[in-house]
Amino acid sequence: MRIHIFITGILLVLMGTVYAQTTFYDFTVKDISGEEFSLSQLKGKKVLVVNTASKCGFTPQYEGLEKLYEKYKGDNFVIIGFPANNFANQEPGTDEEIATFCKKNYGVTFPMMSKISVKGDDQAPLYKWLTSKSENGVEDSKVAWNFQKYMIDEKGQLVGHFASNIKPENEKLVSWIVNGGT
Repeated sequence: MRIHIFITGILLVLMGTVYAQTTFYDFTVKDISGEEFSLSQLKGKKVLVVNTASKCGFTPQYEGLEKLYEKYKGDNFVIIGFPANNFANQEPGTDEEIATFCKKNYGVTFPMMSKISVKGDDQAPLYKWLTSKSENGVEDSKVAWNFQKYMIDEKGQLVGHFASNIKPENEKLVSWIVNGGT
């Protein structure tokens, strides 16, 4: 009887470990200054994760993203930019060059992270989670280009994503921020 209870207990612990879904908050990344940035510090906020590039046709979206951030940051909303050089060498700069570019040209004040890879063999762990249903529990996706936008809810769960051509002022995107709907 004791052995049966012991084995059942172990199985329950193992099942809990296997089925525990990773959330956005389980990741730590580096900010654009090279400092550790635990995403758990964003608990209770909606987060828009955007892979960015300085030499892309969508680069002017930095302006719209900054306006969106300024308008809604007081409403438990944050944007996090992840520079990536995965598409046509459109983000060749160093973190320092990227930070200077964003501030000088678009007045970016939302958090920018260190340059990462958002696809391929060297894909960053966060982006593996964002793009794999087996990890995020919601959907499989591919990062198709710069300025693709992933929505994370206040509990650290992926809600969905918007393609690069969807501008920051898009009605559905703003509705998600304001009402939680997409």
